[in-house]
Amino acid sequence: MSATQILLLIAAYFGVLILISYFTGKEDTNAAFFKANKSAPWYLVAFGMIGASLSGVTFISVPGAVEGKQFGYFQVVLGYFVGYLIIAYVLLPLYYRLNLTSIYTYLRDRFGNTSYKTGSISFLISRTVGAAFRLFLVAKVLQLLVFDQFNIPFPITVTITIALIWLYTFKGGIKTIIFTDTLQTLFMLIAVVVAISFLASALDLNSVSEVYANVTKSDLSKVFFFGDGNDPQYFWKSFLAGIFITITMTGLDQDMMQKNLTCKNIKDAQKNMITFAVVLVFVNILFLALGLMLTQYAEQNGITARKDDLFPTIAMLPEIGVITSAFFLLGLIAAAYSSADSALTSLTTSFCIDIIELDKKPQNDQKKIRKRVHIIFSIVLIAVIVLFDTIFTDVSVIWELFKAAGYTYGPLLGLFAFGILTKKHIRDNYVWIIAIVAPIISYFMNMYSKELLFGYEFGFEILIINGLFTFLGLLIISKKNI
Repeated sequence: MSATQILLLIAAYFGVLILISYFTGKEDTNAAFFKANKSAPWYLVAFGMIGASLSGVTFISVPGAVEGKQFGYFQVVLGYFVGYLIIAYVLLPLYYRLNLTSIYTYLRDRFGNTSYKTGSISFLISRTVGAAFRLFLVAKVLQLLVFDQFNIPFPITVTITIALIWLYTFKGGIKTIIFTDTLQTLFMLIAVVVAISFLASALDLNSVSEVYANVTKSDLSKVFFFGDGNDPQYFWKSFLAGIFITITMTGLDQDMMQKNLTCKNIKDAQKNMITFAVVLVFVNILFLALGLMLTQYAEQNGITARKDDLFPTIAMLPEIGVITSAFFLLGLIAAAYSSADSALTSLTTSFCIDIIELDKKPQNDQKKIRKRVHIIFSIVLIAVIVLFDTIFTDVSVIWELFKAAGYTYGPLLGLFAFGILTKKHIRDNYVWIIAIVAPIISYFMNMYSKELLFGYEFGFEILIINGLFTFLGLLIISKKNI
């Protein structure tokens, strides 16, 4: 596809999203923006959350990592499933019982105002970093495919990317996102199926059974790694990390929980979460199979692209055809924006509710303040993505994303675990110190783990260690039982 064709495709795509925004954003109220008036159908929320959970990072990085890590990522996915069950039957009942708009309000009621602010700030940092990582990857692909050909600098590409998100979310917020995410998830899944179909034909695989046999017979489809406990892909490390990544990056994350809190009641929210969990397992299998077939196609045709460049490089080859390339771009854009749009909305929600306490502002000023915060976070995301462009050069982004999550979400994990699993009071004024010290200790422990732990290397489970340090710190500053 030419750069002009790609631009026309992007314009048409966002025309549809803006049209959806026009109809869903007619009720420009804070109640609609933050919670969709608690009237969202659970099945739309569940389907839309697939795209929001996977994002452009999964779309590019999971297939790209198969060559180096085989199907080891599926061990993490199995942990995800258990994590979603915990969210459905432990966290969601808590949130619905307290009728929360921001889930971090729980920390204020349980511990005090400092814990509340600490939790919300941890989320703001975590989600800003996570959303920036996801958009960074997609912006780099668009830069390579389109904007370089028009000599447009990367910061302008990023600004255009964020501006488009702002354009279709600034009025309807989460109410709009429920519907746009549904459409975007559909595009993303169609794109994966189209890509697999093309690769199957190119690899002379003429039926679903032949594709299955090809995947299962390949050395790249190895799933379980039980041999070396020091290996970052060791099963129990990956599985446990998957559980806690899900609990923190979904269950303790305002972005993902804000969608669940739009359901009419707790039963609908739980149906949404379980359905989403089951479907997500099979969707990840598709992405891993796609990565294996992309690697085989690259070897067969002498293509040297690796990691995050593999899928985009193959998808845009002339011999692939315009239709397959178009679906790839639609899938990539859909995957990226289905997570980024909700991130921008949830950042706005958390800052308004938790930090500046919007409900205490004059009624006539609340909508104006919300819109200003929305613009400010758009600018913050632009700045962070441009910063990442100077830091990260040759990485598989999904692994960097989870590394970052291990440090930023750890304090949230510790705070909520302490609140739910104990009945202790704490000296609330000291919580912010614990939330800073625990990630620092975790970072140095990770850096020197080989020397300190007889060759042991941390993987994603550094998140658990970070949460444990936070939990122990809270135990130290705890007072008598209730």
